Amino acid sequence: IIAVTSAMGPASIEGFYDEAFAVPGLIQALQNAPDADAAIIACFDDTGLDAARTAARYPVVGICEAALVTAGQIAKRIGIVTTLPRSIVPLQELVRRYGFAERAEVTACDVAVLDLEKSGSGAGAKLEAEISRALDKGAEAIVLGCAGMADLNRYLERQLGVPVIDGVAAAVKFAEALAGLGLKTS
Repeated sequence: IIAVTSAMGPASIEGFYDEAFAVPGLIQALQNAPDADAAIIACFDDTGLDAARTAARYPVVGICEAALVTAGQIAKRIGIVTTLPRSIVPLQELVRRYGFAERAEVTACDVAVLDLEKSGSGAGAKLEAEISRALDKGAEAIVLGCAGMADLNRYLERQLGVPVIDGVAAAVKFAEALAGLGLKTS
C-alpha cells in the first residue's frame, strides 16, 4: 500500500465546494500511478469516484461505498457520523445512490476534519456523543463518516459495544479482493 496525497486542492474536503477543487488533483494522482493494482479514495464523500473509475484502468474504491456495503452485511440500521453539518447533504445523496437510504441515517458531530487530531478540540467527546445519539435512535452499527476518524473504530467499539466501521479499512479489503480477482474497471 502506497499512500499518495494530491499535489493540489483543498486541505480537507467538507462538502460540494471542496470536492470540486479536489478532483483534478485526484485524477492527476491516478495518472501518475498507471501500474497500481487498485486505488482507494480516502475521503468519505467518495470525491471524484466516477471520474476516477473512468480515468483508471484498475479498480477504484470509495470509502463511503465500502463502509456502507460492509455495515450492511452486519446490521439492518446504520448510523453514519460525519464531521460538519454541511457534509450531511452530500453524504445523504451518496447513501441514497448506494441503496442504503432506508437503512442509514447521516448525522454530524460538528467537528472540522482538521480539528479531529487537534488536542483540546473536544473532537473525541463530540464524536462519542453523536454516536450515542445515533444508537439511541436505533442504529445497530456505526460508520465513521470521515477518513480522519480511521484510527478510532476499535476504541469506539470497545467503549460502545457495537460494530464501528472504518471506511478506509473496509476499502482496503475491497481493493485487495478486486485486485486479487484480477478485475479491472469496465
